[in-house]
Amino acid sequence: MSLEQLLKRCATTGDEAAWSDFVNEFHSLIAAVALRTARLWTTVNSATVDDLIQETYLKLCRDRRRLLGEFQADHPDSFKAYLSVITANVVHDHFRALHSAKRGAGKLDDPLEDNDAKYSRPLNEQRTIEQRLLMKEIDGVLCCGLPGEEARRNRVIFWLYYRDGWSAPDIAKLPWVSLTVKGVESVVHRLTKLVCERMIRDPRGGC
Repeated sequence: MSLEQLLKRCATTGDEAAWSDFVNEFHSLIAAVALRTARLWTTVNSATVDDLIQETYLKLCRDRRRLLGEFQADHPDSFKAYLSVITANVVHDHFRALHSAKRGAGKLDDPLEDNDAKYSRPLNEQRTIEQRLLMKEIDGVLCCGLPGEEARRNRVIFWLYYRDGWSAPDIAKLPWVSLTVKGVESVVHRLTKLVCERMIRDPRGGC
């Protein structure tokens, strides 16, 4: 079945066979993102990662599977990006809650600083720092995986689309792009697939 049909069955009926297909298709991505994000906070073992994976599935099932029902694809790999963000948010929320519970009884390793100052900052500033870390790692994947003369252009297209919110038609209108709308969509699709595959192969990031 198509991705749209699979998500609809999971979201509307909770069909056991559909969920089995969903797990077979996306479990490796969820596991890789959970491990990679957790390592930003502390050293983790397999049991902790398994718990984070289960938390992600539980989040997908909450509110009558609302997150799956609300999703609308704009290109073939957009659901993988959507699922990666959900998984990363689950992990960040888990370690924030863990830190709050342990305050005064020991210190959780901080992925960004050597002191506790970060946690006095507003939540939106914390998210900004996390987003910058993630964007830096993704950009590293793009730099390593895009050889040739078109590498810089395609990398800029990727960030215009994901970071700045440009649509494919708007990007195609830029004179230096020299691509049709279909061509821009193809670049976004290809680079999204590259990033997702690299995350699965190497959860720590890198080339």
